[in-house]
Amino acid sequence: MGSPPAANVWVLIGLGLAGILLMTKRFKKAIRKQDFGAFVDKLQLLPPPQPAPPKAPHPLTALTFAVSDLFDIESYVTGFGHPDWARTHEPASQTSPVVSALVEAGATCVGKTVVDEFAYSNIGENKHYGTPTNPAAPSRLPGGSSSGAAVAVAANLVDFSLGVDTSGGIRIPAGFCGVIGFRPSHGAVPHTGIVPISTSLDTVGWFSRDPNVLRRVGHLLLKLPFAAQRSPRQIIIADDCFQVLKIPVDRVSQVVIKSAEKIYGRQVLKQENLADYFDYKVPSLKEFVGRKANGELKVSSLTLLGNIMQFLQRHEFRNSHVEWINMAKPMLDPAFSSQVHEMLETTETEIETCKTIRNEMRSAVNSLLKDDGIVVIPTTAYPPPKLGGRETQSEDYQNRMRSLLSIASISGCCQATIPIGYYDKCPVSVSFIARHGGDRFLLDIVQTMYMSLQEHVDIVDKSKLSNNALSQEQSAEIAKEKGNQAYKDKQWQKAIAFYTEAIKLNGKNATYYSNRAAAYLELGSFLQAEADCTKAISLDKKLVKAYFRRGTAREMLGYYKEAIEDFQYTLVLEPTNKRASLSAGRLRKVFQ
Repeated sequence: MGSPPAANVWVLIGLGLAGILLMTKRFKKAIRKQDFGAFVDKLQLLPPPQPAPPKAPHPLTALTFAVSDLFDIESYVTGFGHPDWARTHEPASQTSPVVSALVEAGATCVGKTVVDEFAYSNIGENKHYGTPTNPAAPSRLPGGSSSGAAVAVAANLVDFSLGVDTSGGIRIPAGFCGVIGFRPSHGAVPHTGIVPISTSLDTVGWFSRDPNVLRRVGHLLLKLPFAAQRSPRQIIIADDCFQVLKIPVDRVSQVVIKSAEKIYGRQVLKQENLADYFDYKVPSLKEFVGRKANGELKVSSLTLLGNIMQFLQRHEFRNSHVEWINMAKPMLDPAFSSQVHEMLETTETEIETCKTIRNEMRSAVNSLLKDDGIVVIPTTAYPPPKLGGRETQSEDYQNRMRSLLSIASISGCCQATIPIGYYDKCPVSVSFIARHGGDRFLLDIVQTMYMSLQEHVDIVDKSKLSNNALSQEQSAEIAKEKGNQAYKDKQWQKAIAFYTEAIKLNGKNATYYSNRAAAYLELGSFLQAEADCTKAISLDKKLVKAYFRRGTAREMLGYYKEAIEDFQYTLVLEPTNKRASLSAGRLRKVFQ
């Protein structure tokens, strides 16, 4: 048989290549679906070995995290959300100290995540690496610039993640993806080994699903010494900020008000119009109006602060990267280039005015809140925009969003974003702001109020349902079953919320406490797990699972003698329990 004609050979080669490309495309699509498109690089930075007992384990033991592709990791190119940046930069010679500190504390870094192009936008799209899928609302944008980091947490791929917040890079994706986000005080976390965006606005922030994990990470990164928790003396509801919301105001504000009343009492609540306050306390705003807003003195101070934030970001971004921008200009998007290069007209006087406004803003917020106050605002004015929509391009969208985000960005104060359920199938969030340097206080408030906020979300949502004749016991069982399903789905925080609801309806059922303890164990919240198990045992002294779970919690807390006793009692009640037998045997070898 003769050889096939040359043309046929090329056809076969072409079909083979097409097949390879098709399979590669399908493989990439499968991988992307698996990780929601959150990652640009998968890697593993492993923590050091645990110290030998009786020393306590590392503070972040067993936690996993990811970092936005702005943080240097040794031997990896920091991509900054753009392939041309990656092609023109060498691999990092050392890992960012922030990342190293987390690994040394026992956490495992598993990858680098997608950011918006040059971390310059706030909507979460990236035409080069794809837009990560928002797990909380797949048909909606995830928000940016730290889009992949928020998605990785929301999808339960990691326990927490790092990003950078300049003008909302942590807060927007936290709000859009339904997770907790924390923007610390400006300068509180070192910025070494991180690509700068706008030096006077940039802060290293982090995401988590669990307020306890958020707080543990915060205590490590902020190097906070031990101190007793304090209750707020005032919780200020910023009325004018809530008026820019595009969803019903009560859906957000009433959840906070009811929760605060329950925990701290009505006397701590106060209402304030921040625009009027800033008009009085930040006199340099009027000077900026005259220079940059064509003398429109009636423009809201919040809108002006949003304009200043954008102005500073563009100016400082250009200053940090001017040489590379000029070199790469032919490769860059024309719209992006024009935004950056228009800052060439900036005068020194305008920059000095912005610096003065920044100082006055910090002083104003600190004066308003002092050491023991927080101000409550919506995180974003809009729900997550639809994929492919044009909503984000409107001037109204940008003005409303920037007016809320600029308060913490310009003042440098700390801000926490907290999810509070859904409205019209989209995540809803609220934000708490504390003074510059009040990071510990704010983290404590978030941890204290988180569960109560979730309970009041359910109350608000259920108030619209038809009244039914279910008994409290029946309602508690329904909540428990929902918690069990959430637990099976590995939605630990959601499971805790349902079990808490069941406990509220029927606080004498030991199983509800024991089940909630199991969810707390999955999140590494060992103190809460131990407390729940103790309560369960007081209600039912023969509940085997409660003894075993308390033993597990106590082992992780370093209470080894008490843990052995719990495992032994588990075996008394259930001699065939292999897990308890193994745990007890392991601890006896060391301590008996």
